[in-house]
Amino acid sequence: MALTARARLLLVEDDPATAAYLREGLAEHDIDVFAVANGPDGLRRALSERWDIVILDRMLPGLGGLEILTQMRERDIMTPVLFLTTMDGVSSRVRGLRHGADDYMIKPFALRELVARVQVLLRRFTPSQHVTMLCVADVALDLLSREATRRGEKIHLQPQELKLLEYFMRNPGTIISRRMLLKDVWDMDFPVRTNIVETHLSRLREKLGRHDRPLIHTIKGAGYVMRESDLEP
Repeated sequence: MALTARARLLLVEDDPATAAYLREGLAEHDIDVFAVANGPDGLRRALSERWDIVILDRMLPGLGGLEILTQMRERDIMTPVLFLTTMDGVSSRVRGLRHGADDYMIKPFALRELVARVQVLLRRFTPSQHVTMLCVADVALDLLSREATRRGEKIHLQPQELKLLEYFMRNPGTIISRRMLLKDVWDMDFPVRTNIVETHLSRLREKLGRHDRPLIHTIKGAGYVMRESDLEP
């Protein structure tokens, strides 16, 4: 399937083995999987970030998938949603679809079928809905050529620096914790003592131009945010 850029998929799944299996399997089809393991985190990310598709389990710690879907639709977030669950009764499937789900699959599942269904849902978007360029202030990131510029001048970034910049540019104005960066940019799902985040952020800030107007700000005790002003929101 040819997409203009790699698709972003939010997976809300409390089984680590299933999450790892889907992340690996979908990555081969140009789909980046960002997994969370409980309902409250899934709801927060579903409401605060842009996704091409969301996969929800029905039974989750803290908040069920049906509640997450309901709140998404109440806020007019029409991102395609696929339920992936063990709840296989007809009434469960009907309820999920009536609450706004676009598809419903039962566990255990065949990866090939799930990939096919995800691709069908992605094709429902018109080409104009696929983002190929991200812009924050005077920084632009072309998702096709993987080139970043500031005021039209190319910024030479290493692959991981590009991935880090893309993550911030997809979530402008959102406070992003160090733990989120370790999980979503470096795929580290466990606590680890490392300065990898600080090192790459320092390099990225340097290349964006320390003497220009700063765009990535440190929020003491909370994390980082990308925005034009260094004042608190």
